[in-house]
Amino acid sequence: MSPDSLDRLRAAVRDVPDFPQPGILFKDITPVLADPALLREAVNGMAEAFAGREVDKVVGIDARGFIFGALLAERLGAGFVPVRKKGKLPWRTRGCEYDLEYGSNAIEMHLDALAPGERVVLADDLLATGGTAGAAMRLIEETGAELLGVAFFIELAFLNGRDRLADSAPVHALLTY
Repeated sequence: MSPDSLDRLRAAVRDVPDFPQPGILFKDITPVLADPALLREAVNGMAEAFAGREVDKVVGIDARGFIFGALLAERLGAGFVPVRKKGKLPWRTRGCEYDLEYGSNAIEMHLDALAPGERVVLADDLLATGGTAGAAMRLIEETGAELLGVAFFIELAFLNGRDRLADSAPVHALLTY
């Protein structure tokens, strides 16, 4: 991806201070989502890491990962699989609990979402501490599918989330703060 494209994307990400709580500087991606040219550039940039590779499925994490994941799946000629918060999927699921700084959470995926040997990319909007992405990676690995890599639109490098994930699969982030 060209430096100009990255500059345009970075300029469109809006900083929102003290959201969702005091002391947090939230990276708001809605201006990128609202602009079709920027959204296309973002998805193209995320897809570059997997160019020339055969991808069967893209797994997207609830909720903004659905946006990037579905568009990335279309771009890569792959199917899309949602990973949702516990209790939100309508059929039989496999789940994974994970720790947060302030407690725990759980995500789930349909039991039949991935088959052994399928080549999979995991997608989300933001890599922070890596807890949710790590749990999604464990769900993917439990199916016997091959995790080709993880694609994020934004990485908050100062939170060291990449360190939690890099042993399991290559981690790609379009924008790093």
